[in-house]
Amino acid sequence: MKVTATELPGVLIIEPKVFGDERGFFYESFNARAFADATGLQQQFVQDNHSRSQKGVLRGLHYQVQHAQGKLVRVTAGEVLDVAVDIRRSSPNFGKWASVRLSADNNRQLWIPPGFAHGFVVLSEYAEFLYKTTDYYTPEAERCIRWDDSELNIDWQLSSPPTLSTKDQNGARFNEAEVFP
Repeated sequence: MKVTATELPGVLIIEPKVFGDERGFFYESFNARAFADATGLQQQFVQDNHSRSQKGVLRGLHYQVQHAQGKLVRVTAGEVLDVAVDIRRSSPNFGKWASVRLSADNNRQLWIPPGFAHGFVVLSEYAEFLYKTTDYYTPEAERCIRWDDSELNIDWQLSSPPTLSTKDQNGARFNEAEVFP
């Protein structure tokens, strides 16, 4: 497994070893011991989630204020632009973001620690997105920051307006959002 730091300390690109031949491929998508050895992190994942979205669907920027979740995310079909935003007020990187293309072809995963908002936009015709979380989904603790907040100025690499849920259309502005200390 190869681990590469992003411009945001703590947000890591994970690239598993892929073994392929004319029959197809095999890779170990998660191994707790290998993850800990490669990242230095001891994480316990308690929930796996799977979504499928069409081209242009943007989900995010989501986080939980209580029961903050670390997320290990990957794409098993298609391609997305995945975005993490540091929303820890005490961080020197508060309000900064990093983006990584994740696809079924590149097999990359992204580790997003607690204290970050997370979102993605589908770049291919559709994408299947899987993520492991370090805490359970808690609806009353969930928050959303607007994907198009001018203070964050995220480059979503869009050529047309995204398709959004009502929740994402009504996300809070960054300067008004409840964030971490």
